[in-house]
Amino acid sequence: MTTYFAQGSSTTDLSADDLRAALCATFERLGPKHKVLAIPPDHTRANSMAGPLTGMVHDYFGSRLVDVLPALGTHTAMSDEQLAKMFPDVPRALIRRHDFRNDVVTIGHVPAEFVAEATEGIYDKPWPVELNRLIWEGGHDLILSIGQVVPHEVVGIANYNKNLFVGTGGAAGINESHFIGAAYGMERMMGRADTPLRRILNYAQDHFCKRLPLVFVLTVIGPRDDGTLAVRGLYLGDDHDCFTQAAKLSVEVNFTVLDEAPKKVVAWLDPEEFHSTWLGNKAIYRTRMAIADDGELVVLGPAVGTFGEDPQIDALIRKYGYRGTPATMQAVKENEDLRKNLSAAAHLIHGSSEGRFTITYCPGRLSRGEIEGVGYRWGDLAEMQSRYHPTRLTDGWNTMPDGERIYYISNPALGLWAHRDRLGG
Repeated sequence: MTTYFAQGSSTTDLSADDLRAALCATFERLGPKHKVLAIPPDHTRANSMAGPLTGMVHDYFGSRLVDVLPALGTHTAMSDEQLAKMFPDVPRALIRRHDFRNDVVTIGHVPAEFVAEATEGIYDKPWPVELNRLIWEGGHDLILSIGQVVPHEVVGIANYNKNLFVGTGGAAGINESHFIGAAYGMERMMGRADTPLRRILNYAQDHFCKRLPLVFVLTVIGPRDDGTLAVRGLYLGDDHDCFTQAAKLSVEVNFTVLDEAPKKVVAWLDPEEFHSTWLGNKAIYRTRMAIADDGELVVLGPAVGTFGEDPQIDALIRKYGYRGTPATMQAVKENEDLRKNLSAAAHLIHGSSEGRFTITYCPGRLSRGEIEGVGYRWGDLAEMQSRYHPTRLTDGWNTMPDGERIYYISNPALGLWAHRDRLGG
């Protein structure tokens, strides 16, 4: 097990040439490869630099890069426009679509005893280890898992083997992984590398994936002073240490600890990235530890036009709504459709403030009735944008002309925010 390249700090700013040089040096060290698979994230993680990195992989291997499988998870497939924008240097003929319901194979199970121990008894069933068939049966001699390490609501810190077992996993594994995270509690995990689900994923990798020629390409992305994004770290390897180093830097770069709990947080959802509350609720997940009791979160989502990325999950969100943990857990007990879609149940928990603060959603393509029907307060997008327009706000504290003080976040997917008093041990 080896970490081939590790470079990063809170002030590092790696250029495209730096990234290319690191990739080429690693590939030279690995020796000749003839059938390569790249697994980048989809367009919802466009800021990961996975698009340019995948292009560099193609530049190096040429015709030896035979498959590119975006890790969609339960997300909808990328459109031609999204593919062209994120992967401009990758031939469309190489792109494969992940179908989490029909195109996976179960390669093993994490034992119930291990799952129970890892989750402190919260979940005590075997966890199915599922992968897209192309990964398991494709006969590749190099599999590159590419993506960004960043705080995450389900696993604590995203990417690494989550990109495989969730991003290219099946319905059962995705459902149960999300439910484990929700039942264990987001606040106990977010921003932590060692979490119950990460231990389960590590077990799966260590016990069932030894024959796969996996190498992870992990970035840490952070803002420059001018608001543009920099690659603060790059880590390449096939071992847990590769991820651990990246996660440590991500906490330093992406975790903002506030001395004052904002009474109002305003979050902007970039219309190119966020089209659903399934994705847009990162505005809730990533700020919930920062917002003051009885405060308000205003979510500006001009392109939000649906709840779930998957039609079946969208219907479940509309049916049960974001009602908080007790109501959702009761609904799971009483309703088979929700029991069969535990990732939806987990999402409903993640998307609630548990009554601690108000969530005002301002979507561009959902009606007032739809928003209020799932338990949020509706806000008129045009009216809210006239007051809180992204071009007139800067990330962090802003004082409005009438004296109102707000905390603004231009992209909630890039970090985690918490008030100091809410940090656990």
